[in-house]
Amino acid sequence: MEPKMIELEEKRMVGKSMRMTLDEDATQELWKSFMPHRKSISNHVDEKLYNLKVFDQGFDPKRFHPSTPFIKWAAVEVLSRNHKEVEGMETLVLKGGLYAVFLHQGPANRFNQTLQYIFEEWLPASAYELDDRAHFERFTIDYHPADPEAVEEVWIPVKAVHE
Repeated sequence: MEPKMIELEEKRMVGKSMRMTLDEDATQELWKSFMPHRKSISNHVDEKLYNLKVFDQGFDPKRFHPSTPFIKWAAVEVLSRNHKEVEGMETLVLKGGLYAVFLHQGPANRFNQTLQYIFEEWLPASAYELDDRAHFERFTIDYHPADPEAVEEVWIPVKAVHE
């Protein structure tokens, strides 16, 4: 599973966020609170949905554990101009930069296998290291986490290793 390397431009995201850990995972609650209101957000760039994770101290897979806190976002990308504020929604500016983009195929309960491959096999053998920016998954409106045929993009922020 080789990633596609993409230089991402800064994006403006609108959605809802919650602080959580894997031990106290509130992902379903977050998405259930976001989805009914997503259509009230004006100037969508497209119909893609973003599941973003922002880590307080950056992400280090060797030090990450189920009680490590992070902020998770359920969001859509909007055009930066002419965006009207929507009550109950927040704005996040997603910093641009280089991302390694992988495809996770299969149900969400196998997502951990994809992450293990990325952080335990691909990243250590690559010419890249993690960059301190948001990690995210991007998927379509018809994505269903239990679907064995589900596909989501896994965006990992990286930068070239300088020797």
